[in-house]
Amino acid sequence: MPDPTLTRRTVLAGAATTGGALAAAVALPGRALAAPQDAAPAPAPAPAPAADGKAARPLKLLMLGGTSFLGPEIVTLAVARGHTVTLFNRGKTHPSLFPDLEKLRGDRGGDVSALKGRAFDAVMDTSAYVPSHVTRVREALGDVGHYTLVSTISVYPAVGSSRDPVGESSPVAEVPAEAVAAEKLTNETYGAWKARCERAAEAGWPGRVAHVRPGLIVGPNDPTDRFTYWPARVARGGDVLAPGDGTDEAQCIDVRDLAAFLLRCAEDGVVGTYNAVGFEGRVSFAELLHGAKCALRHDVTFTWVPAAFLAAQKVGPWHNLPLWIPPEGNGHVSAEKARAKGLGFRPLAQTIADTAAWVRETKRDVAWGTGRHPGLSPAREAEVLAAFRAK
Repeated sequence: MPDPTLTRRTVLAGAATTGGALAAAVALPGRALAAPQDAAPAPAPAPAPAADGKAARPLKLLMLGGTSFLGPEIVTLAVARGHTVTLFNRGKTHPSLFPDLEKLRGDRGGDVSALKGRAFDAVMDTSAYVPSHVTRVREALGDVGHYTLVSTISVYPAVGSSRDPVGESSPVAEVPAEAVAAEKLTNETYGAWKARCERAAEAGWPGRVAHVRPGLIVGPNDPTDRFTYWPARVARGGDVLAPGDGTDEAQCIDVRDLAAFLLRCAEDGVVGTYNAVGFEGRVSFAELLHGAKCALRHDVTFTWVPAAFLAAQKVGPWHNLPLWIPPEGNGHVSAEKARAKGLGFRPLAQTIADTAAWVRETKRDVAWGTGRHPGLSPAREAEVLAAFRAK
């Protein structure tokens, strides 16, 4: 599902990741969400970290990108764990971040000469969108011990379009043959190009790549505001338009949990393909919203509006109603394989509360539902609710 908030470097990154959601431990009204058919036993607890929080083996880590949303979380954690981090980016997004770290300037789309002759134990890649972004780095760097590539669950055509469950072996999208040479990135080909980036990384560093496919990445500092809409809306109080009947599944991942898993892949030499999307069990949209109610304020009510009525009112999923995917496209994405390698999830209430606090403390003022901003404006929400009650 396309994201209208495209920029050159966000390049649809969140837009096409249609597996977004949250969770909360609240009884589901109506009917319970079915247990996952592909559920595996819970993995054994991960080994406890060292008492000082330091990694067992410090790494020389190259961070490709590193200054927007996910990147700073990885860099901050890596430094705290004792790794030596070098950043490679254009120097245009938050250039003043991390003044004490080495910064190499260049562009994945062209000049990567600053990487030539450099040696690193591991590379963290959050900013590859087409295969040439990967191959240029490979040609400049040569061998590295480990490469972590942040991909997306949008590689799966079924995500957002089918109720079929999705696992790492599910079919991935293909770029039309006539579009391969041009490497033209669009909303429609975002996931397919990410799949090709995975192949380019595996070809460049065979057997040394962790391909991590996140769902919607959420939490404080999220520039897209797609998750943020719901904590902000619940914090405002009143009658909230809630999509569907509450039983549709919601999936996403807190940016801090994703950063921890990505760094763990580099530290432990984890290779292979892993979906990274919450949670430990399935979570419904009703649980998400009631969890936000419990975390933020109680003078809020939810009016559940059926998908068919929303469609008739031209209120669409994902952009007008962030995170929500209607039943016909709401398939469960399994992350059991990543959980077995140490992926963990903080309580949803913490993500909700922290996101709401970030909005409050930064005085973030979003014109919801206007222009490129997701969500519904207060006026449009009231209009749809009035039409629903009058039907």
